[in-house]
Amino acid sequence: MNLATHVFDAIIVGGGGAGLRASIELAQSGLNVAVISKVFPTRSHTVSAQGGINAALGNNDGYDDWRWHMYDTVTGSDFLGDQDAIEYMCKTAPENIYELEHMGLPFSRNNDGKIYQRAFGGATRNYGAEQAHRTCCAADRTGHAMLHALYQKNIAEKTQFFNEWFALDLVKTDSGIAGVVAMSIETGEVVFLKARATVLATGGAGRIFQSTTNALINTGDGFGMTLRAGLPLQDMEFWQFHPTGIYGAGVLVTEGSRGEGGYLINKDGERYMERYAPHLKDLSCRDVVARSSTIEIREGRGCGPKGEYVLLKLDHLGEEVINKRLPGIRDLAITFAGVDPVKDPIPVVPTCHYIMGGIPTNVNAQVLTVKNNQDHVVEGLYAAGECACVSVHGANRLGANSLLDLVVFGRAAGKHIQQSIREGLGFREPTQADIDAALVRLERWNNNTGGENVNDIRSELQKVMQDDFGVFRTAENMREGFKKLEKLQARLKTASIKDKSNCFNTSRIEALELDNLMETAIATAYLANERTESRGAHARYDYPERDDTNWLKHSLYYANGEIAFRPINMKPLEVEPIKLQAREQ
Repeated sequence: MNLATHVFDAIIVGGGGAGLRASIELAQSGLNVAVISKVFPTRSHTVSAQGGINAALGNNDGYDDWRWHMYDTVTGSDFLGDQDAIEYMCKTAPENIYELEHMGLPFSRNNDGKIYQRAFGGATRNYGAEQAHRTCCAADRTGHAMLHALYQKNIAEKTQFFNEWFALDLVKTDSGIAGVVAMSIETGEVVFLKARATVLATGGAGRIFQSTTNALINTGDGFGMTLRAGLPLQDMEFWQFHPTGIYGAGVLVTEGSRGEGGYLINKDGERYMERYAPHLKDLSCRDVVARSSTIEIREGRGCGPKGEYVLLKLDHLGEEVINKRLPGIRDLAITFAGVDPVKDPIPVVPTCHYIMGGIPTNVNAQVLTVKNNQDHVVEGLYAAGECACVSVHGANRLGANSLLDLVVFGRAAGKHIQQSIREGLGFREPTQADIDAALVRLERWNNNTGGENVNDIRSELQKVMQDDFGVFRTAENMREGFKKLEKLQARLKTASIKDKSNCFNTSRIEALELDNLMETAIATAYLANERTESRGAHARYDYPERDDTNWLKHSLYYANGEIAFRPINMKPLEVEPIKLQAREQ
């Protein structure tokens, strides 16, 4: 295939928070940067983030310290997080918040005009001593406000956008990544986007599960591209199930609803989190609350005719507080659950929400691979946001650290690319064979005929992942799940689409997305089966204890089925743990 070539200093794949923050950093420095997004950027999944973004500002507590934020993040990660990256994120959080404020993000305000901060799960002061109010927010639509502010800033900086374009695959050379091959969804045109640096900011992949808060676009595109380029994915066994997805719909009810004073009850009206986590109760880490709710349902204390959900009670907060702090949640509850939280509790269940694993990167957002047990930077390739695993979240992400991750490491990617280009980062020249390799998938779907329907395979994949690799896992269930996944893989190779047209062919896009979902699911299954312990969001009935002796390490998966490991960075950048002392108030 003869492809047109477009040349940029940097290509950003993904128009969500991480991608738009990286592009701002590059565009305002005068570099030629383009963003590829398969939806209009303000429809990227960041727009649905509700609760807020963490930073140790101390606006509602009088004083806060980034070291307390770091402590919470390390312990919340169940000690699987890399402490150099966690320190960098928590230490730079306040300046990132103020940059967003100056870009025009309309934060909620206290009476003194400072940014309002609410309580969130796992956030403490004085190293776990008391609840902290650390989460900056714009009511319960923080992601929406952030994404629009970032997009408007990009327009001001004249970033070039390829809206409704789908990235097919990375173009890999012997010396690194040369760019991406992408297709216009509108016309079917395929082009080679060549760049000194390529940033993957493609978001998560919650659509591998049957019940998820993720949008239809969250199909693991960056994960599939990375694996097909021969690079590893890290810690893919760690999927976070949010405690409060609306029953029957999967729509997220923000943790901010509990931060404002809401709480969970079972069919007996009992606040059961007081039993499981007497200290932080409903604002314990998400893995704890999700597992507690699942146990309540499994042991017969769930609500409803079939006992399939628990209830989130907000009515005691009063109509004024709900309308001021949680207006979006009230709308969602009325629309998707048929209840008004001012009067009645919301039926909720743990629902797949976020992946802690992803493409391994360092603090500069450079993608890493492992050769001879040593980390090696992949030249010209970066990743940021949910698709990346710089491992600030480890085995379990704290609420409101995700939006922070986006802006901190999107910004870090932009800064490092600037510096690298100043120091001489050039283009890598691909051969025709390199470009052809990135087109193999597209050619397969264009040429396959007579195979089975994509929708059937996707539905079965989601059911297998929900049933056999969900909140709780066992070797027996996963063994059965593996057999089903192998059959689905084989069926996918011969699947086909009937519509071969070029203009807005959504069938072709869904087929290409299913390739990525399958790659993601297989990586998850292999590593979930490999890790014989329970840590953070990875909970195994057959190995209920955390095993620091054998499993205090990152897991890696390659497309050929190879599994490897990397050490956790337990050493912070500047602050040694011994020096972490409580600061006088």
